[in-house]
Amino acid sequence: MADFYQTGCVTTLHRLKPGSAARMENELRDMADRVSIALVLPALYSEFENPAMRRIADELANVPFLRQIVVALGRAGINEYRKVQEFFVDFPQKITVLWVDSPEIQNLLGNPPGARPVRRPDGKGRSCWLAYGYLLATGDCDVIALHDCDIVNYQKNLLSRLVYPWPIRNSLSNSARATTPVSRTGCTVVPQDSF
Repeated sequence: MADFYQTGCVTTLHRLKPGSAARMENELRDMADRVSIALVLPALYSEFENPAMRRIADELANVPFLRQIVVALGRAGINEYRKVQEFFVDFPQKITVLWVDSPEIQNLLGNPPGARPVRRPDGKGRSCWLAYGYLLATGDCDVIALHDCDIVNYQKNLLSRLVYPWPIRNSLSNSARATTPVSRTGCTVVPQDSF
């Protein structure tokens, strides 16, 4: 169960018009050469053993406007890390598997191998911020979106709806980058220059 409860209907304004999913995807595809969109997928290795992740992957492989995906992989050893790399081998997008439990990242976080671990909260939040940091350091994206890896009824238009407002707003203002972050239930869209 989610850690919040929501009653009633939640209106998503850019979903009111019938046929808007195809229109949004077409507009995003047309802007893909000017606006780089990245997706962060925070995941435990166990999520790759569930059907939801396969469905999400199948849908994402057919998203024409998505330039790259960063999988922030937690609770995984070296063998699981390699399996996840193999899972994404034929994707058309650039895929980066950020192995959160790797010795390099643990050392970066102050937990070098062989030393007594420093007690810091781990989890999805830290994994997401590591992925955001990676994307910002590469400087190769204008919009960062995030969603979970356990959405059993996932459809690629979810990603279109998450990122649509930023590229459209920017194309109307002749700017390649958005200026303020937005947060919605179930996603985060963070324009790169908002930090």
